[in-house]
Amino acid sequence: MIAILRKNASDEAVSSIVSWIEGKGLTAHVSRGSNETVIGLVGDTTKIDPFLLESMDVVQRVQRVSEPFKKANRKFHPADTVIDFGGGIKIGGGAFQVIAGPCSVEGDNLIKIARRCKAAGATMLRGGAYKPRTSPYAYQGMGERGLDLLLEAKAETGMPIVTEVMDVRDVELFVDRGIDVMQIGARNAQNFNLLKEVGKTSTPILLKRGIAGTIDELLMAAEYIMSEGNDNVMLCERGIRTFETRTRNTFDLNAVPALHYLPPLPVVADPSHATGYTRYVEPMALAACAAGADALEIEVHDNPAEAWSDGAQALTPDQFDRTMERIRAIRSVVADMAREEA
Repeated sequence: MIAILRKNASDEAVSSIVSWIEGKGLTAHVSRGSNETVIGLVGDTTKIDPFLLESMDVVQRVQRVSEPFKKANRKFHPADTVIDFGGGIKIGGGAFQVIAGPCSVEGDNLIKIARRCKAAGATMLRGGAYKPRTSPYAYQGMGERGLDLLLEAKAETGMPIVTEVMDVRDVELFVDRGIDVMQIGARNAQNFNLLKEVGKTSTPILLKRGIAGTIDELLMAAEYIMSEGNDNVMLCERGIRTFETRTRNTFDLNAVPALHYLPPLPVVADPSHATGYTRYVEPMALAACAAGADALEIEVHDNPAEAWSDGAQALTPDQFDRTMERIRAIRSVVADMAREEA
């Protein structure tokens, strides 16, 4: 349930309503926009008489929210979430970034890849230090040494780091090391203990859609994180498993506008995992841009044939250069359209 207040609602009146709601055993989340103030009621709303609430002087109307996700819901938080990484790098609310780098951190080649990615226009560096693999015999990542290499690359390039956390026990390590974005991979999209643990931090979270997860399941995963206090969540469409086998996954491009419509959170698209093949990455990256993605996550490797994981979907630095030129062209059109609509 949400209560939409009148434009002239004073701070004192808002505080009074919040106290009344909390007195009923519910939690009140206040969201102030440029045109209206919205109070979201979280808990057993059967304790609240909506007609009584709507009869209060400063309440314009009361609206029931049928979706189970409350915090990850634009009805509660109408304004776009914008995540600021410092140095002018923001995602959301019209700010667009490209996150690029290898699937796995492998060693000294990371810094060479990072330099090329930055030169091409990427602003954030991805790389897996801890790798969830289908086979227990496959490469599992460099672990803490991989974090060291990522941070060394950040120190030289200034690019914020995006890397996956897999274990509740490692969250504190990631926070202590100053990792800029903790990624929750598709295999952990419903690891609720991990979701709650990262929710207790203030570190931005890149939450990937589950391997066969629905949009609502993705939003409920975000709800787990946000319910613990961390609202810095980005939602990532990375393809889902369907009956189709010609590509690694099926890239649900519908999810990009749908995720903009339902929650206020930034939407990231990962065309590398979505397609699984280098030749499809660029066209789907451009399609995601045209659909309104706030960021792209693209895998780049200096020698994909020798990559320790997922070389088949990695762009070479030269290929990435060309892709970035085309991304900029699409983004220019999208930005022009946004200005016309404003």
